[in-house]
Amino acid sequence: MDVPNGPLRWTTPIGLVTCGWVLAAAAALWWLFAEAAVDRLFIGVLLLALVAVSAHASICRPRLQADRDGITVRGLRGARHWPWPAIAVRVRCDRRFGRTVQILELDAETELVLLTRLDLGADPQDVADALSALRG
Repeated sequence: MDVPNGPLRWTTPIGLVTCGWVLAAAAALWWLFAEAAVDRLFIGVLLLALVAVSAHASICRPRLQADRDGITVRGLRGARHWPWPAIAVRVRCDRRFGRTVQILELDAETELVLLTRLDLGADPQDVADALSALRG
């Protein structure tokens, strides 16, 4: 695999983030036109969940960035950077609900970061391979 000169970045696909905000807007309109208190409660909970997930996906872009110095993971508390010697990268495969789910594990000195296909916008195994090639 060719190693690029600049940093590599992985993030939640913009189409998925946009879809989350569109659904949140639709839920807000639905909440405005709901008449029963119980309906407003359930729609309000849905609206809060959609806003929370969409805001997280928007704020945490790019989710993972890697260069020759190490990796940077962006979260709600800001970006955290680890040099290559301080981190172990591996892919965990689990079977859930009849399908195999891959998770990229970044095991830092004091923290374990788990990233899925939705976080990365790419197959976790492909990301692990790219990180291994960059790490050298």
